[in-house]
Amino acid sequence: MAEAETALPERTDGYAELRSYAAIGDGYCVALIARDGDIDWYPAPDLDSPPVFGRLLDALGGGYIRLRPRGPYEVEREYLPSTNVLCTTYRTPGGTVRVTDSLNVGLTGRLPWSELARRIEGVDGEVELEWAVVPGNALNTVSPWVMHTRTGSIVQAGDVSLTVRLSEAGSVRKGERSVDGTLTTAPGSRHLVAVIVTRDGPVPLVDADRVLAGIDRTVDRWERWSAQLGHDGPWKETVLRSALALKLLIHSPTGAVAAAATTSLPESREGGRNWDYRYAWIRDATYTLKTLLRLGEPEEAHGAVAWLLRLARRHDCELPVMARLDGGQPVEETYADVPGWRGIGPVVIGNRAAGQLQLGVYGDLLDIVCTYTEYGNVLDSASGRMLANLADRVCDLWHRPDSGMWELPEARHYTSSKMGCWHALNSAVGLAEAGQIPGPADRWRSERDLIRRWIDEHCWSPERGAYVWYPGSHRLDASVLLHAGSGFDRGPRMSATIDVLREELGAGPLMYRHSEARGTEGTFTACAFWTVEALAWVGRGEEAEELMAQLVPLANDVGLFTEMIDADDMSFLGNMPQGLSHLAVITAALALRSGSSGS
Repeated sequence: MAEAETALPERTDGYAELRSYAAIGDGYCVALIARDGDIDWYPAPDLDSPPVFGRLLDALGGGYIRLRPRGPYEVEREYLPSTNVLCTTYRTPGGTVRVTDSLNVGLTGRLPWSELARRIEGVDGEVELEWAVVPGNALNTVSPWVMHTRTGSIVQAGDVSLTVRLSEAGSVRKGERSVDGTLTTAPGSRHLVAVIVTRDGPVPLVDADRVLAGIDRTVDRWERWSAQLGHDGPWKETVLRSALALKLLIHSPTGAVAAAATTSLPESREGGRNWDYRYAWIRDATYTLKTLLRLGEPEEAHGAVAWLLRLARRHDCELPVMARLDGGQPVEETYADVPGWRGIGPVVIGNRAAGQLQLGVYGDLLDIVCTYTEYGNVLDSASGRMLANLADRVCDLWHRPDSGMWELPEARHYTSSKMGCWHALNSAVGLAEAGQIPGPADRWRSERDLIRRWIDEHCWSPERGAYVWYPGSHRLDASVLLHAGSGFDRGPRMSATIDVLREELGAGPLMYRHSEARGTEGTFTACAFWTVEALAWVGRGEEAEELMAQLVPLANDVGLFTEMIDADDMSFLGNMPQGLSHLAVITAALALRSGSSGS
């Protein structure tokens, strides 16, 4: 466990520090729990639902689920080993209490409802705790109300219904818009506060004993999932925690992988740089699948590869940047009339980048399919023809400017996008040679080599001694580091680029995304770990190990990362838990395990 800390001072104007949050999930939804025990984000029943508990973005009207000791206390917390079930120990002058938080799963998968369970166990002495279930306005879209019945309290918030289930809950106060109370623990005592959520359906009054049993069942399910992962190299526990964080973002019904569990957590304290990340980016999904395959997890990878191929067929080779978790198009970007975390807005629903051209996604998709087949899987004929058409499309598209990986408004010939096109065609050639896809492999091979010559001529700057952001520029972009891993360059030029990037974009062990980012946003967590990976691939393993040792402790107390980190005070910025950040942690560790010599 982490060193005990007092939790209460971490809130300012009702908002907790982003470092304060742990995440739990059930394959459909993610809840964020602050160190003081309050659940400030729980958009049940699905990750992209309007949040009935959304105080993360609206301290006054967002809603929360409270559970904490009354009076002063110190807190320690950790995930139960190999799980996404959180265990928090509160130490008070009068005694000690342990709280276990779980989003429960069923016997064969997800329950027909969302079940958030909070088990409270007395350890020693007596501890009085206060609890409350306070539904919010779902980003100012509903007005919740509570109906108290003989069998329990039922909350209605738009089309979402929830019930509060209690066991040994002490005194209960039933308000018009909330339910709350107090309870007192003793050595060996056990209590329950649970919230059961459904949408457009009847409300199940689940027996408290069944909810408590569900916690143990959920722990067992997580342990069995973790046991199949096969990383025994360096940073084993760090890799496992990041894999578990990624698992939270995989939408079980479809296999889609959300970029993050939240929307609109700011990348800058000045505001204006807030985005909705509750969508499945093709890029992030492919990175996740490749990582899971390398860790030995075939089931999630198969489901997600199938989802990606269906999505590609639906768009007839014009690959979208992202999709909804159900495969549909993202909604048009709108703004909710709520203040945002610590008043830093706007609060965004939807994502404007959905219609952009990003050439790198072609390389991402063909790469994951190539990796998928390398693990002994075979493509169906329809997917093979579609991927061949996709490769032909890349041969034509790579000449065009695009918005790049960073989804910028200026369309340019970004170096990393061209490298992504090279990677797409290189993967297509490999698939053709393995007999997985039909098509003109000679054309793909020729065009791939033409892209390399173009990059060598236009994107390498002898003056900077580095690959530049785009031709004619002296500015830099850290995303080129990904193409040490892709195999585009693991030689002297990439090694030199690493040094220039660290000198210009580095902030201690951390790194900004590109030359325009410093002063406008935090450092990008993934970029720092991409540096570790690239160092390993170019044969600078000792430096890679040293950097990894500096970066891993920058996670919060339960091992989670957000999108960005403020280099001045190491506070978190951006949406969380951030899939790309945790992916970069794992790929860095895998590169170190490989002991690559840069060949």
